[in-house]
Amino acid sequence: MQALQIYAGPRAQALLRERGLRACDVRVIPAAAGGPKGLALNPLDRFLFGHWLKDAPQVIHLPGASIGAWRLACACLPDADAALAQLAEDYITQQYEHRPGRAPTPAQVSLAFGRKLDERLGARAAEVLSHPRWRLHVFTSRGRHLLRRDGRWRTPLGYLAAFVSNAARRRALGLWLERVVFSDPRHPLPVPLADFRSRTVALTAQNLAPAILASCSIPFWLEAVHDVPGAPRGAYWDGGITDYHLHLDYAAIDDGLVLYPHFQGRIVPGWLDKPWPRRHRASPALANVVVLAPSREWLRTLPRGKLPDRSDFKAYGDDHVARQSAWRRVLAESRRLADEFAQQVAGGGAVQALPLP
Repeated sequence: MQALQIYAGPRAQALLRERGLRACDVRVIPAAAGGPKGLALNPLDRFLFGHWLKDAPQVIHLPGASIGAWRLACACLPDADAALAQLAEDYITQQYEHRPGRAPTPAQVSLAFGRKLDERLGARAAEVLSHPRWRLHVFTSRGRHLLRRDGRWRTPLGYLAAFVSNAARRRALGLWLERVVFSDPRHPLPVPLADFRSRTVALTAQNLAPAILASCSIPFWLEAVHDVPGAPRGAYWDGGITDYHLHLDYAAIDDGLVLYPHFQGRIVPGWLDKPWPRRHRASPALANVVVLAPSREWLRTLPRGKLPDRSDFKAYGDDHVARQSAWRRVLAESRRLADEFAQQVAGGGAVQALPLP
């Protein structure tokens, strides 16, 4: 059974047939939001950043949202392999103080998670931002109007309005949420952001940890991060709301490939677009994208027949041992994704890829 499935846009398919998949051709590596699903990509991340791309001479841009931003920040550390392994351990063992039989409050989750990010990344921000070739870009969603501040009533009312607006048209979501990208100031992200209301802010040692916390702050699960240093005032939430899978205009890059380790073949624009399958289709913007994703057959072999996700917290409740055991099994099984990718690129020959769905 094949664990890894490779998909590619038409330009990328032609390049893969001509000269295979080479580290020197990679220009961008996006990382999607998706919470615990990102655990399945951890061994692949470790191989890519800790080994295969380690000696690639070119600048590579790393746009990420939510757990994707956390993954990519770890990849920028000098000990990327070890940092990514630590990320997986931190994510699997996360627990939050709460009353018996009740879920932890958003404030409790934000406090504990923020402390962990400060420990792992905030204290090493200068190292993250001084990588000689990697350029990190952290995607967040900044609230507007009702959502400009987090609040007991204004947040649910604001997100209800955002859902209705987005249902009518994706661009209408910009009435309520603005894409704010905290971007490595050494090189701008080589992808236009004209598809949605956007602004760019310099990523610095002072705002790295707050920006990643904001990018991971799922509404109603965590509190919004207010007034991130160096950025416009306001409430900042999960970057996946505006850019769930970062369906950006990658085709605007003239040469090379966008290599996308992803937990599925489809690239969904925003979190609120999940109910609208027509928005999940491949577009010309993905012409030069190569997606590395788990196969459906392999997914069925995992605990509960799926990748880890937030529903596991409810399914396992306070049985942390059972949840952690299931997630560790997924992490161990996911080594097959890295192994199969390593085999694909080892020979240097043509790589066959399916069209992006």
